[in-house]
Amino acid sequence: MAAFDKAYKVLAKQENISNSKAKDLIDRGLVSVGNKKVTIARGEIKTDTRFSVKKVSDVRVIFQDDDIIAVNKPPFLSADEVCKNFPDAILLNRLDKETSGVMLFAKNEEFRRKAIKEFAAEKVYKEYVAIVEGKVIEELEINQPILTIKTKGKAFSKIDYLKGKMAKSTMYPMLVEGNKSKIKVVIETGRTHQIRVHLAYAGYPIIGDAQYGKPAQNVNRVLLHSKKTKIFDYEFEAPEPSEFKVYDFN
Repeated sequence: MAAFDKAYKVLAKQENISNSKAKDLIDRGLVSVGNKKVTIARGEIKTDTRFSVKKVSDVRVIFQDDDIIAVNKPPFLSADEVCKNFPDAILLNRLDKETSGVMLFAKNEEFRRKAIKEFAAEKVYKEYVAIVEGKVIEELEINQPILTIKTKGKAFSKIDYLKGKMAKSTMYPMLVEGNKSKIKVVIETGRTHQIRVHLAYAGYPIIGDAQYGKPAQNVNRVLLHSKKTKIFDYEFEAPEPSEFKVYDFN
C-alpha cells in the first residue's frame, strides 16, 4: 500500500532542505509534478513522488542614474523581495509575484515625489504583453471599475460598479495561434490585478492565471510581462521571457 505524507515534507527529503524552505518553494509556485504545479504545501502526496523545482532568475538592472533604477523583475519574486536588492532605493511601482518585467525605483526623495505625481496623473506609459485564451483579432478598450479586497496578506480584485475605482486597459492583437493569442496591453491606471481582472472580464483570461482564469497544464506562472515603461524622458524595456515564445499550452 502506497505511503503518503504532506507535500512539503516529501519535497524537503527529496531536496535535502528544511521543511520551511520546502513550504516556501511550494508557496512561491516553483514546484511541480510532471506538468502540474503543486499549490498546496500541506496536501497529502505519495512519498515516492518526484518533484521538479524551478530556479528563480536574478534581478537585472536595466538602467540607473542619480535619480532612478529600472530593473527587470523575474517571475516568482514578490515586489518586496526585489526591494531587498536595493535597500537604499524607494519602490515606485509593484508587479504581481508571477508577473515579470520593468519595475522602477527612485534613488532620492525629490525624484520619488515627482514620479508619484506622474503616476497619479496617469502620465506614465505602461505596456504589457500577455498570452491569453481565445482569439483576439481587434483592438479592445476595457473601462471597468475595480474593487480590491485584501485579507491575510492576499489580494482579490473584481469588477464592482458601486465601490470600484475607475480602471482602463486597452488590448491590441499581436499573434493568434489556435485558440490562444499574444496581445499587447496598455494601462492608464494601476489597480491591483487590473490586467488580469479586465482580460478575464472580457473573456480572454491570461494563461496560467488560476485565480481569475484556470490553471494551464504546461505553464507554471501567469503569462503576463511588463515590457515597456515610459516616465518623464526615460523609456525602459525588458525583453520577453522565453515562455512567451512557446505556444505548446494545451
